[in-house]
Amino acid sequence: MKKEIQIKCTDGFLLSGNLYVPDERKGAIMIAPATGIKRIFYHSFAQFLAENGYGVITFDNRGIGNSKGRSINDGNPSLVNWGKLDMTAVLKCLQTEFPNTDYHLVGHSAGGQLVGLMDNAKELKSMFNFASSSGSIEHMVGSFLLQSHFFLNAVIPLSNLIFGYAKTNWVGMGEPLPKKVARQWQQWCNGKGYVKVYLDKAKPVHVYDELTFPAQWLYATDDRIANIENVKDMVSVYSNTKSEIVSLQPTDFGFTEIGHMKFFSSKKRILWKYAINWLANH
Repeated sequence: MKKEIQIKCTDGFLLSGNLYVPDERKGAIMIAPATGIKRIFYHSFAQFLAENGYGVITFDNRGIGNSKGRSINDGNPSLVNWGKLDMTAVLKCLQTEFPNTDYHLVGHSAGGQLVGLMDNAKELKSMFNFASSSGSIEHMVGSFLLQSHFFLNAVIPLSNLIFGYAKTNWVGMGEPLPKKVARQWQQWCNGKGYVKVYLDKAKPVHVYDELTFPAQWLYATDDRIANIENVKDMVSVYSNTKSEIVSLQPTDFGFTEIGHMKFFSSKKRILWKYAINWLANH
């Protein structure tokens, strides 16, 4: 069963979400989305998890999809607030909706990068990520390196200046991004360790070094963003998690591509066994 919900953050901002209720419950999962990706993108995967006995919440981060105020920048959306405020609130909601069970996070790209900013991240039993990496342009190669430089250091600042937000949808990068989200994305991808750029500079309270749960990091070998070097770079920020990295070669499954996004496509359903096997063992 799927139903629409609203999730209240500690600052009063309301997030739009979907709740998936299984017939029998083995555990509960929050699916943390990639940058600028709406929750509907994860519907088939969430439904699959529910069919396999897991309560699930999907959600739109503030400034994305249906989680907007009067404008895209209402509620002070930023990558930091996505982790600290939004993801913290979603886990609390998950615990309320599905009490007395184990809680897991499935992260896609940004969804696995921001976990250490959550106030309650230590209440997770495990983390399963796909295409979650530092996204550092230092490890991009060939023409994609030039494209990334242009996108991050020309398109984003120019769009922020002209429109007050980043029209990343113009280049096929999900929804338009709130101004602060886009600026932090630019800054962090120009450094190492993604969120580590912020941690080293701002010295905020965080729990990256305190997380000890097991984590699996899947990436596709044809993903030009979450390549192996960038995955390793991101894993290093979670210094005490029990992490394992798993590569997916598209041709091993009869696919021409998986890339950064297509793991969650119903056409790639065969790959979802990785998530189910992980959850069953943790």
